[in-house]
Amino acid sequence: MASNPLHLGVALDGAGWHPAAWRAPNSRPTELFDADYWTDLVTTAERGLLDFVTIEDSLRIPSDPHGPADAVDRVHARLDAHLIAARLAPRTRHLGLIPTVTATHTEPFHVATALATLDYTSRGRAGWQVKVSGTAEEAAHFGRRAIPDLTAAERAEAIATGTYPPHVHELFDEATDVVEVVRRLWDSWEDDAEIRDVATRRFIDRDKLHYVDFEGKFFRVRGPSITPRSPQGQPVVTALAHSRRIYEFAAAGADLVFVTPTRAHGPAPILGEVAAAAANRVGEPLRVYADLVVFLDTDDATGAQRLAGLDELAGTEFTSDAAVFTGSAEDLADLLVEWTGQGIDGFRLRPGVAVDDLDAIAGRLVPALQHRGLFRTGYPDGSLRGLLGLPTTVPNRYANV
Repeated sequence: MASNPLHLGVALDGAGWHPAAWRAPNSRPTELFDADYWTDLVTTAERGLLDFVTIEDSLRIPSDPHGPADAVDRVHARLDAHLIAARLAPRTRHLGLIPTVTATHTEPFHVATALATLDYTSRGRAGWQVKVSGTAEEAAHFGRRAIPDLTAAERAEAIATGTYPPHVHELFDEATDVVEVVRRLWDSWEDDAEIRDVATRRFIDRDKLHYVDFEGKFFRVRGPSITPRSPQGQPVVTALAHSRRIYEFAAAGADLVFVTPTRAHGPAPILGEVAAAAANRVGEPLRVYADLVVFLDTDDATGAQRLAGLDELAGTEFTSDAAVFTGSAEDLADLLVEWTGQGIDGFRLRPGVAVDDLDAIAGRLVPALQHRGLFRTGYPDGSLRGLLGLPTTVPNRYANV
């Protein structure tokens, strides 16, 4: 086993990250909503000894942002990411499971109990990808408030400068409070609050349950949680970020942040921005993982040929917020090594076609990294926090108070 293995996870999104992935020869479009399909994906990821899988989710129907909204040649449906993770927990032994759960329209109490439960059912392998829901369409599903869509000019300015209108900043302020409340609720039971003494008829020690008494701009939560403190104490919190404001959000409450360096400039500029955003962070440093969309060479075609074929099926060239890699596993290993040398803590690969590229990651990329002595040859025992090199013992903020 490598003494300091490279950290590697994958982001699962239905048939894959290319909008035409469901039409690829080896994809399984009739099984996208079957438990066996998802079980096969995570089995492949665990065979590849990967650290974790994230499971994408959204409160809006998936669509190609560069294609017509009413296109019928896209997968316009998805399953709930947390429920997928719950189904996969007993089917895996070592792989981290990190579902996406929105912080905008979901009560923090529900988020806290759901993810703590996942940590129990996975025996300490749960995480949370925090997402902000910022569209009028998503808000309309709930009818509690109106959220305006960004105008074309606002969207262009956000992409170019990272500057957002006030209502977007407020959404991230709210999400910051949600993460804080969830973390407090995870601590609201001390580790030894459960007595379970039949003879004395005492199940819990009430002195070791704590009110969180959070009161902020957006909500008030008293607590304590109804779920005891889970195996990790604090499941791993992650976020995807593209700009300074979102780096600040991640620095305020996440354990690791997924970023999107370009191939032209590499991760150095983003690492500098993240460091500045996290300058006042206390405790463990924020881990930074680079996202890449990958189309790897297979026995049947090169990655570039596969991407070109998918673009032809889609009728448009594939674009992404993350850099797109096409090529061999050895070339991808070279890139990962290069970016690691620049300070990246790990990587999250987005398979262009879930079945094909995840298999290539596990069967080609991982052996290439192992051959260089850069990746584990077996899983260590322990939690997701331990696998990622995070402290495995997290002090409870309320203990001895």
